[in-house]
Amino acid sequence: MFCFSNSLSLSLFPSLHFFFFLHISSPFSISHLSIPLSPSLSISHPLTHLSLPLSPSISPSLILSLISLFPSLHLSLISHPLTHLSLPLSPSLLTSLLLSHPLSLSLSLSLSLPCPSKPQVLERLRRVNFSRNGYQVSFDANGDPVANYELVNWQTRESGKMEFVTVGRYDASLPPDQRFDINREITWVKNSTQVPVSVCSESCPPGTRKAIQKGKPVCCYDCIQCAEGEISNNTDSSDCLICPKEYWPNAERDLCILKPVEFLSFHEVLGIILTACSVGGACLAIATSTVFYHHRMSAIVRANNSELSFLLLFSLALCFLCSLTFIGRPSEWSCMLRHTAFGITFVLCISCVLGKTIVVLMAFRATLPGSNVMKWFGPPQQRLTVVSFTFVQALICTLWLVLSPPFPIKNLTTYKEKIILECDVGSAIGFWAVLGYIGLLSLLCFVLAFLARKLPDNFNEAKFITFSMLIFCAVWITFIPAYVSSPGKFTVAVEIFAIITSSFGLFFLLFVPKCFIILFRPEKNTKKHLMEKTSNDIRY
Repeated sequence: MFCFSNSLSLSLFPSLHFFFFLHISSPFSISHLSIPLSPSLSISHPLTHLSLPLSPSISPSLILSLISLFPSLHLSLISHPLTHLSLPLSPSLLTSLLLSHPLSLSLSLSLSLPCPSKPQVLERLRRVNFSRNGYQVSFDANGDPVANYELVNWQTRESGKMEFVTVGRYDASLPPDQRFDINREITWVKNSTQVPVSVCSESCPPGTRKAIQKGKPVCCYDCIQCAEGEISNNTDSSDCLICPKEYWPNAERDLCILKPVEFLSFHEVLGIILTACSVGGACLAIATSTVFYHHRMSAIVRANNSELSFLLLFSLALCFLCSLTFIGRPSEWSCMLRHTAFGITFVLCISCVLGKTIVVLMAFRATLPGSNVMKWFGPPQQRLTVVSFTFVQALICTLWLVLSPPFPIKNLTTYKEKIILECDVGSAIGFWAVLGYIGLLSLLCFVLAFLARKLPDNFNEAKFITFSMLIFCAVWITFIPAYVSSPGKFTVAVEIFAIITSSFGLFFLLFVPKCFIILFRPEKNTKKHLMEKTSNDIRY
C-alpha cells in the first residue's frame, strides 16, 4: 500500500513515446521493484520514479480510459516545452487537442488519493499470497504465516563427512493426515535405523510407585509395589492411593474392588454340617418323645418323672433348633432372636434338669420313715420351679432388648481384605448376664446331682445328671476363650458348636440309656426289677 501524495504526469513527445511520471511518497524502504504488467508495459525503476513506455500505436482512447478510471483526475494543458500553462480540460476538449496537435502537446495529470490507515495496511498484508523460490507465502486469519518445515537428519557419509539430509517435511497448509511426511529413513548412532532408547529405569507399571534413587538423576528410580490397601492405576505413578473402607485392591493392585462379604451361610460346608447336626438333634429329641409317650405307662418312664422328661425333651429340641438362628446373613431381627432364644431355651432345659435333680433328692427322703417331704415338692411345685427360673431369664433378655439390643454390623477390622457380617451384642452386660445366669443354674444343678449320685438304682438318674452337667459346664467354660479368640464367622460357629455339644451331652446321658432299656431290654422295664435292684443297693 502506498500513499499517493504527488502528481501523475502525462506527456506527449515528438518521438511518440508515452511516459507516466509517478512521484510516490511511501512509508516503505523498498529500493527496487520489477513487476511485468503487459507485453509492452513494464516498470523498471526504484519506487521513487516509475517509467512506463508505450508503443507508438497509442490512441487517444487510452487517455480517455484514464480519465474514466480516475474521476478526480485533474488535467492541465502544457502549451509550450518551456512554459507550462495549466488549464482544466474536459474529455471532449482533450480529445480535440489530441487529434489536432498530436506531436506538440504535453499534458499534466494530477491525481489525489487518500493515505490508507494502519488497519487497512494490515488487512492488505494478510491477503498477500505469492510464491517465492518454490515456497508459498501467505498468512492465516490471525496474521501468522503458514508453518512449513523441513525435517533434516545429520548423517555421516562413508567418507566421514557430515551432511544434513532432508528426510521429511511438515506443511500445515495440507490436510491433517498429510501434513507430516517422512520420505527417507532416519539414521541414528553408527548409521543404525533402529530408534535408540535412552532411559535409566523402565517405566513403573500400574500397581507400583516410583521411588527416586538417591544421588542419581530423576529418571533413575525403583518401582515399589503399593502397600496393602493401596493402588496405582497409572504408569509411573509417584504415589499410591488408599482404597475406601469397603474396598480392597485386586491382585495387581491397580484397581479397588468391593471387599467380599463373609458370614456363616447355609450354603457352605461348615454351615451345612452345623445345620445337619442341629436338625438331627431336634429329630432325635422328637423321636425320643414319641418313644416315651408310647411307653409312658412303663416303670422306667414313670419312675423318672415323665412330665419333666417330656418338658426336657421339648426344651432340648428348641435348644437344637435355636442354633439355626446363628446361621445366615445377620439382620436386626435375627441378631435379637438368636441370643434371646438361646438364653431362654437353655434356662428352660437346665430348669427341667434341676427340677429332676430336686425330685430325686426329695423322693429318696420320702422313703424314710415318717417323711412327708413329697407333699411340699409335688408336680405343682416342680412346674413352678421351672417357670420361675425361666421367667428370670426372660426378664433379663427383655431388659437387654429394651435397653441395648443386639444389632448387625460390618466388621472391617478383623480382616483387611474382607467384610465380616456379624451381630454386635449391644450391651455386653446383658450378654454376659444371660450366660452367667445359665452358668449359675448349671453349677447349682451339678452340685445337687453330685450329692444325689449314690442314691438307690431306681433313682440313679442323678449319676447321669452329674455327668451331663459336668460336660455342659466344661463345654461352656471352654467356649468363653474360644468365642473371644475366634475370628469372623468362626465366632458364630464356636457358639453353635457349644449349643449343639451341650445339648447332645444332656440328651445322650439322660435319655439314651432309658431308650435302650425300653427298646432293647424290655425285661428290665418292670417295677419288680426296679424294686429288686433298689433293695440290693440299699443292702450294700
